[in-house]
Amino acid sequence: MFKRLTVFLYGVVCYVVFFATFLYAIGFIGNFGVPRTLDSAPAAGFVASLLVDLGLLALFAIQHSVMARPAFKRWFTRVVPESAERSTYVLASSLALIAMFALWQPLGGSVWAVDDAAARGAIWGAFAFGWLLVLVATFLINHFDLFGLRQVWLQLLGRPYTHLAFRTPGPYRYVRHPLYVGWLFVFWSTPTMTVSHLVFAIATTAYILIAIQFEERDLVAHLGSKYSEYREQVPMIVPFTRKRFEDRAFIRR
Repeated sequence: MFKRLTVFLYGVVCYVVFFATFLYAIGFIGNFGVPRTLDSAPAAGFVASLLVDLGLLALFAIQHSVMARPAFKRWFTRVVPESAERSTYVLASSLALIAMFALWQPLGGSVWAVDDAAARGAIWGAFAFGWLLVLVATFLINHFDLFGLRQVWLQLLGRPYTHLAFRTPGPYRYVRHPLYVGWLFVFWSTPTMTVSHLVFAIATTAYILIAIQFEERDLVAHLGSKYSEYREQVPMIVPFTRKRFEDRAFIRR
């Protein structure tokens, strides 16, 4: 019982760290309410700062992708309890983001600036919409499973983990990756696009487009023709470019 309780508390702590990181990210990207943001005053030379920033982005991308692969999970669950694997992934992702927040080197410079009040309001609305879509998309596919809480809760109760049904609710009927669509809104919706923000937006967008390929390869391996059919009928991130997919439920095996 002590081990089960320890794993459960570990999962809760990992989630709390994630949630605090998520809230900080809103201010970091939006440039408000936190000590360090994407567009804080430059403190070093352009080239050195750019190399640091690209290194931080690469660190997050490598961690986020490698730890998500099935082969890594099979190896990693020999080291940590299977019920804690997702929580550990969430914690590692949060720590990579915290490192980015702490070590990010602003580059200065301006690419564009929108002065019209109505246009700025619309852009900030798109920024808020992106965060809302990210949050809603996680709950539609089970927020607590995605961030490891369901796994540690089930092991606390002594119940085996059961895979969730693969469903296509709400926006998942229009795009295969509404979570990533939300992130794209977040990354690009800014009334003042600095060089720092542009580097960040381009790098994260490139990562998303690459990560989708690996993620979908894994989904096809898990779901076979079910996901292949879904992929054929529903666009990746641009809605209304294919026939809408009817909501279904498939079990990962």
